[in-house]
Amino acid sequence: MQRTLYIVRHAKAEDRASFQRDHDRELIPEGIIAAARIGRYLKERSVRADCIVSSTAPRARDTARVVAEQIGYDVDQIRQDPDLFDGGPKAYLAAVNALPDTCTTAFIVGHNPDVSYFAEFLTHQNVGSMSKGAVVAVRFEDLNWAEVSGRTGHIDFQMAPKQLSNE
Repeated sequence: MQRTLYIVRHAKAEDRASFQRDHDRELIPEGIIAAARIGRYLKERSVRADCIVSSTAPRARDTARVVAEQIGYDVDQIRQDPDLFDGGPKAYLAAVNALPDTCTTAFIVGHNPDVSYFAEFLTHQNVGSMSKGAVVAVRFEDLNWAEVSGRTGHIDFQMAPKQLSNE
């Protein structure tokens, strides 16, 4: 069975203020628009989600919500994983390995550099530094989520909001 993981970097957030924790930064309007643009792009490609896992940081959580709304996924079903904030690529792998096998199409929404490293770890393909709001689709053949590891996936496509026209 084929499984697809959509790795999404959170969209553009407010700059960090001296009194604000990095975890607590919110999306700015430009980021909301970019997340909606990526979500609409995925909907046009007939992408649906069975599972969405997001970092607990507001900028990642809200990116996940905007994308979910665009593709018709119930935002109340988004699972938040606190380990995806500063947990490193190992936290992303643990989140993917814990996905239920009933889920064939999953999203994971988080932070750079972890998401970029994670995509490259899974595929052994050059992803570069994912821009804010970007998505990388990684396909796995004949693997359960628990079997996903380094070099087991292949990139189907990579898209950033800046690559999409202002519709």
